[in-house]
Amino acid sequence: MSDQILEPPGSHEPGEHAKTPKKAAASGWIGSALEYYDFFIYAQAASLVFPNIFLPSNNPQVAIVAAFATFGVGYVARPIGAFVLGHWGDTHGRKTVLVLCMLLMGGSTFLVALLPTYAVAGVWAPILLVALRLIQGFAVGGEISGASAMILEHAPFGRRGYFASFTLQGVQAGQIIAAAVFLPLSAAMSPAAFQSWGWRIPFLLSALVVVAGYIIRRRVDETPAFQEEAEHGEVPAAPIVQAVRENGIDMLRVASMALMNAIPTAVTVFGATFATNAGYGVGLTTTNYLWISVIGNVVAVILIPFVGNLTDHIGRRPVIIIGCLGSGVLAYPYLYFVAAGNLTMAFVFAILMWGMVYQGYNAVFPAFFQELFPTKTRVTAFAVSQNLGTLITAFLPAIYAALVGPTPNTCVVEKKFSPDTLLPSGQTCRAAADAIESDVVWTVGSITLGLAVVASIAAFTARETYRVHLNDLGNKDARPVPKDEYDRIRREGMSTSV
Repeated sequence: MSDQILEPPGSHEPGEHAKTPKKAAASGWIGSALEYYDFFIYAQAASLVFPNIFLPSNNPQVAIVAAFATFGVGYVARPIGAFVLGHWGDTHGRKTVLVLCMLLMGGSTFLVALLPTYAVAGVWAPILLVALRLIQGFAVGGEISGASAMILEHAPFGRRGYFASFTLQGVQAGQIIAAAVFLPLSAAMSPAAFQSWGWRIPFLLSALVVVAGYIIRRRVDETPAFQEEAEHGEVPAAPIVQAVRENGIDMLRVASMALMNAIPTAVTVFGATFATNAGYGVGLTTTNYLWISVIGNVVAVILIPFVGNLTDHIGRRPVIIIGCLGSGVLAYPYLYFVAAGNLTMAFVFAILMWGMVYQGYNAVFPAFFQELFPTKTRVTAFAVSQNLGTLITAFLPAIYAALVGPTPNTCVVEKKFSPDTLLPSGQTCRAAADAIESDVVWTVGSITLGLAVVASIAAFTARETYRVHLNDLGNKDARPVPKDEYDRIRREGMSTSV
C-alpha cells in the first residue's frame, strides 16, 4: 500500500499536500536514535569515566558532583537551543531544523573524543568538556520537538499517538546503542586501558552518526501542515511570543510533566555511580550495571508503540497519569535493591519501573505535548516548555551526590572499598556505607516520587486531545470528534501502520 495519504476537504486536517506517515516515522526513529546515541554516551562517560580523568579530586564526593554538574550543563543549554531551534522550526520548517540538530550534535560529540585529560591540559580539559556539552545541549533542545512534530503532522487522524511514539522509541534505541558500545569495551579491556583511551571509541564513532543522520533527514518531506501555513503566509514572526500569549498555561503544564525526566536520571545517571563507585560500597560492576540500562531500554523499545496505540484508543491523560505515579512509587524498591547489591532484583525493578511503567509517560508525551499547541507555534512551545522542565531535573544527580555522597576517601584503597577501615567517628566504613545507602533510598526515592506527583497533577488538569483534529489543536474551545465517529475513522486509518 502507498504511504501517501491525502486528507479530504473539510476534514479539519491539512489537505493540500499528501501525508507520508511511514516515511516520517522511519526518519524520526532513525534520526532520534543516532542523535541520542551521541547524547547518552556522554551520560555513560560522566558516570563511569569523567570523574577520574577530567575532574580529579582527593575528595570523591567533589569529583562525582563535578562530573554530574558537567552533565547537567548540557541541560542548561537546552532551553536556549529550544528557543532558537524551535523558532527556526516554526518559521523555516521542521525538516531544516532536524538536519541542523544532527550536525551540531554529531560534531560536538566527536570532538569530545579528541580532548586532552586533566593530567595533560590542566583546567582547560574540563573547560573544553563543558563547552562541548553546551553545544550538545543546544542541539538536543530542538530534537524531540522537531522530530515528533514531523511525525505527528504526517500521521493520519486517530493514529497520532502510535506514530508519534516512534520518536521516543528511537531515543530509547539510542540509549541501547550507547550502552551496548560501552559494554564490550568495559568487559574486554582492563580498567586502566578503558580509563586511558577505550572510552574515546564511542565518541569517535559519532563521525559515522553525522553522515548517516544527515543523509536520512535530507530525504524526508516537510509536513503538509507547515507547507500550507508557509504557502498561505501564516508563518508567525515571533512564535514564542504567540505561544506564551495564547497557550502559556499549557506550556506550564508541559514543563511540569517534563519533570518525569527524574526517572531516567535516577536510573542511568546517578544510579550508575551509586551502584559502581567504590565509595558507596554497593559493589556492582560497571558491566553489570550497563546491562540494567540495556535490558530496561530493550523492554521499553518493545512496549512504546503498543502504549502509543493504546492512547489512540482510550486517550492520553489516563495512560500518562498512571505512568507518572506508578514509576515514581517503584523508585523506592529499585533503589533499595541496588543499595543491597542484589543484581537480580535490581534488574527486575529496573524493568518494571523504567522499562515498563515509565513508558506510560515516555511513549505518550511526544503526541500529548504536541497536541496542546497549534501548528503555528507547536515546535517552539513544545521545545521551550519541555526543556525547561528537564532542566530542573538535570542537576538532580549532582544534588543527590551532594546530599548523600559516598564514604570518605579513606574507605577506598587502591580503587576498592575497604569495609573494615575505621573512621575518626569510630564506625567502620561498612557501617557508614550502610547508613548512606539507606539515605539514598529515601532521599532519592522521595524526590523522584514528589516530582512524579507534580507531573501527574499537570496531566490531570490538561484537556484531552486524542479526538481533536490537527487543524483544531491548541484551540481551547475545539470540540472533539464524537467517539463513534472517531472509532470509525481510526479503524480506517489502521490500514496505515509501520
